[in-house]
Amino acid sequence: MRIVVVGAGLGGVAAAVGLHRTGHEVTLLERAAELREAGTGIVVMPNGLRALDALGLAEDVRGHDMQAVHGHDTQTARWGLRDRLGRPLLVTDLAQAQQVVGMPAMIDRAELHRALRAPLPADLVRTTTPVERLEPDLTGVTVISDGEPVARADAVIAADGIGSKLRGRLFPDHPGLRRTGRMDLRGMLPRPPGMAPDLLVSQLVDRRSGAMFGLFPVGEDRLYWFTDSPLDGTPPDADEARRQMLSLMADWHPVVTELIEATPPADIYVDPVTRLAEPLPSFVAGRVALLGDAAHAMPPDLGQGASQAFEDAAALTRHLMGAKPADVTQRFLRYDAERRPSANRILRAASRQSRLTSQTGATAWLRDMLLRAVPSRLAARQLAALWHA
Repeated sequence: MRIVVVGAGLGGVAAAVGLHRTGHEVTLLERAAELREAGTGIVVMPNGLRALDALGLAEDVRGHDMQAVHGHDTQTARWGLRDRLGRPLLVTDLAQAQQVVGMPAMIDRAELHRALRAPLPADLVRTTTPVERLEPDLTGVTVISDGEPVARADAVIAADGIGSKLRGRLFPDHPGLRRTGRMDLRGMLPRPPGMAPDLLVSQLVDRRSGAMFGLFPVGEDRLYWFTDSPLDGTPPDADEARRQMLSLMADWHPVVTELIEATPPADIYVDPVTRLAEPLPSFVAGRVALLGDAAHAMPPDLGQGASQAFEDAAALTRHLMGAKPADVTQRFLRYDAERRPSANRILRAASRQSRLTSQTGATAWLRDMLLRAVPSRLAARQLAALWHA
């Protein structure tokens, strides 16, 4: 069966590899001039690793999980939510978390993209091909780029990202994206020598400003950090955003400003936090299926963006196994029935978590008190509920 995948991000590449391996004739279309993934680090949650296992793509990624990278450190390191000074709110030791949640993997985004696309033959990829619309008919779908047909397919996977043009064309009445009023900064740098593991795999929150700082190790010698803070208007450039965060977080735990100061502006990425204004009514339209951010763009608070895309890719691969052109619409409906309820639940949970961590004043004080009251033996289960074990 001929399948076109539109968009060569992490989810699109994973789907293309899975579908190719199950015997379909796959073409991967990408608007950029080359296959690459920019950015910093990325967290792949245990459910995302299981999806990559199903696709036969997890081997390299599992080499970056906390147990593989840090070994004995996982017996003493603790993860979870802390206040701005690093004091525990809801934390558990990594050994217990591994038993309840499983181990996430922290990896360089570009390295992950290279590992995922490695099994895909180069002749299946067409770059510099921005897809503007799809023209379905009774027997298939014609893919249009720059006003000209560039492919004919029995099925199309729209994996064209958070700003998906195809989503807007398939669901013209949907309100699309909405900004949350938050700004996201991300950076990665070498791990400072002698840094204790106490704050690794932590998120620090501040009940005065509603800001948040997160920290994860990437490999043995690098750190990935990110901030989430209120945004009024257009996001500033990286240099100004860096200055703003240093001012806002000047009295946080010293490691926060140390890491932000040590990261050059050229290595910092700034984005407004956006999400779908409301869940889509369907992830499919006839012979077209949406995947990843195109289907369920969500705030980053649960770290589930990539993992949900990998679950989509694994489900599509499974549901299309052995399918013939006449089977596509029914197989896509099964995909929608499996993935839409689950992914939309995570979208709503990520939105709730964003509101929880960005609270200020008395509400945030009460939040901190309640989190501190959770017995340590229950903390891993609470984090599992947050992070969708």
